[in-house]
Amino acid sequence: MKLENAVVLVTGANRGIGLAFAKAALARGARKVYAAARDPASITLEGVIPVKLDVTSDSDVAALAAELKDVTVLINNAGIAQMNGFLDDNAMESARAQMETNYFGPLRLARAFAGTLAHHGGGAILNVLSVVSWISSPMMGGYSASKSAAWSLTNGLRHALRAQGTQVVGLHMGYVDTDLTQGIDAPKTSAEVIVTRALDALEAGEDEALGDEITAQVKAGLSATPGIYTVDMRPAADHN
Repeated sequence: MKLENAVVLVTGANRGIGLAFAKAALARGARKVYAAARDPASITLEGVIPVKLDVTSDSDVAALAAELKDVTVLINNAGIAQMNGFLDDNAMESARAQMETNYFGPLRLARAFAGTLAHHGGGAILNVLSVVSWISSPMMGGYSASKSAAWSLTNGLRHALRAQGTQVVGLHMGYVDTDLTQGIDAPKTSAEVIVTRALDALEAGEDEALGDEITAQVKAGLSATPGIYTVDMRPAADHN
């Protein structure tokens, strides 16, 4: 799926990875880029078309799908991350909120735009996932679970939409250098590098993009014995 002359919809496009996707789509020759955010006034990138979208709202998604009948590439980027564990007091509320955005959000968008993509020959969906689709840690329990669910969704959509010719790509990566990770002391990759690898994979017809080296290492460890997902990923000093 080539970006040149494509019509791209990017969710959560007002900052971070979403903004980088919108910029890169324009740079690769997209004919039109819809930049979606809860507050379209927060979209300031020149050359895109700001649109209102709360991915947790059935009515927002339905209204946008009814309006944007020319979309050929859907990039499900919008997501939230809350740093807490499964045993924390707010674990249930937090898990529900993250599932609503990170799993049900892409599901809503995919269902709403599947017909439009089919009408234009299949097009593509790119779901922004994470290395924690495959691993977890005590302080990222709910987030990891939501991204694991989104990974399964991505795999399922790939099969469900194959007959209509829709390419479905899953993007996995570790920490990305955005405002959301400013307080995290860990190696980070720039949003531009992540997006370049994702769009290179999309244009090459691939099903999966690994945004950085840590993600490639984790994927390789999934078939190890013991599996990397069984290992405590915290630094030794944090173990208790």
